[in-house]
Amino acid sequence: MLWRDGSLQTGTHAPFDLTDRGLCLGDGLFDTALALDGRVAFEDAHVARLVAGAESLGFRLDPATARTAMRALAATGPRLAIRTTATRGSGPRGLRPPAEPCPVLYATAAASSAALAFAPLSLWPTQIARNETSPAARLKTLGYLDAVLAARDAAASGFDEALFCNTRGHVACAGTGNLFGIFADRLVTPPLADGVLAGIVRAEILGLAPRLGLRVEERSLPLDAFLRADAVFLTNSLRLLAPVRAVGTTPFASVDHPGLGRLIDALRTRVAESCGVAEPAVA
Repeated sequence: MLWRDGSLQTGTHAPFDLTDRGLCLGDGLFDTALALDGRVAFEDAHVARLVAGAESLGFRLDPATARTAMRALAATGPRLAIRTTATRGSGPRGLRPPAEPCPVLYATAAASSAALAFAPLSLWPTQIARNETSPAARLKTLGYLDAVLAARDAAASGFDEALFCNTRGHVACAGTGNLFGIFADRLVTPPLADGVLAGIVRAEILGLAPRLGLRVEERSLPLDAFLRADAVFLTNSLRLLAPVRAVGTTPFASVDHPGLGRLIDALRTRVAESCGVAEPAVA
């Protein structure tokens, strides 16, 4: 299902300017959100991040239009992954952005499986470094080739996701989500300055953790220090919170960790409240 120019259409095919900078240069952003029974989980945060990201790149998005697109698609199914894409639009040949951009916004929806939420996974440490010096590292831009290649290699090695360290050797993120480690009563996650996207579910976890007896720390961790965590997990908008059962050859009993269990229960409640559904509908 596709939303474009104010209307829904079946399928995902539509006329498109092949000189669009999003297509040619990756000059744009996207957002992925979960929708349950017609409502987008944490809708305000998704819209705000998309609009702020566009502003960082130097073009303007109308938040009302982004919200309209998300809501229109959310109403088309019981459980959906909604991707909203924004580009700077077309422009003259070359890298320099046009003085007066004409942004393009469209959104698509696809079924999302409840089995994905809270499901354990394994991480493969990729040799591709996350460039923490790039402003793009903290935005959800269209340039995802490093993540694509790392995902290919992780799958070939028998793992579910890739784990990225930055150029200084500090743990940054997974290919599709933020990373956390639990060390006794401390919940540690890499700071945004380490090349980390400000994830929507990441923010929810940082807000929930102190109420559950966990002290939050945003600090840099070399991979060897991260591997000494009692439990590790990944967050994103579709997986929500995924316990990590292994990072490379290092196993973790994350699924059985009581602190992680409390976080899962609390996050399930927050998603249910955001979407106006019963908790079992979340997963």
